[in-house]
Amino acid sequence: MSDFAEIAPEKLDENAFKLIGSDWMLITAGRMDLLNTMTASWGGLGVLWNKKVCYCVIRPQRYTREFMEKSQYFTLSFFDSDYRKALELCGTKSGRDVDKVKETGLTPVRAGCGAVYFDEARIVMECRKIYFQDIDPANFVDPTIAENYPGKDYHRMYVGEIMKCMVKP
Repeated sequence: MSDFAEIAPEKLDENAFKLIGSDWMLITAGRMDLLNTMTASWGGLGVLWNKKVCYCVIRPQRYTREFMEKSQYFTLSFFDSDYRKALELCGTKSGRDVDKVKETGLTPVRAGCGAVYFDEARIVMECRKIYFQDIDPANFVDPTIAENYPGKDYHRMYVGEIMKCMVKP
């Protein structure tokens, strides 16, 4: 397994818009013997309630959401472009139908908190779920946001306190 160096989240020298919106990430919940992961390109990093946090959103039909509901911890894994095909698979196939770990060849690693991340990642964030809220279309100030929900399958937003941030040296 590769060695990761732990850094303070605020020392991460990355553009969050590129990291999440362009490069994508894997959201993983569960434990080594039972987990699911999904690709996400929506989310954010910042400070809320005096904590360093991430937020991610998951639609109700996604298998990973079942794992997020049951888990206190989850991880965000960010990869080099060499892993784009793996991220595409994790974003287009359901863990109900496909063993994503087997199909992608990614190597799961047990995090100190018990959650799972992937050894091939270049950045990993171990997060503790501290808040969730369902997106309510009644609160869309910009009506064009509704265009993202033709099936009215509104995301649930999860806020996680970043407990540990690790990067490949």
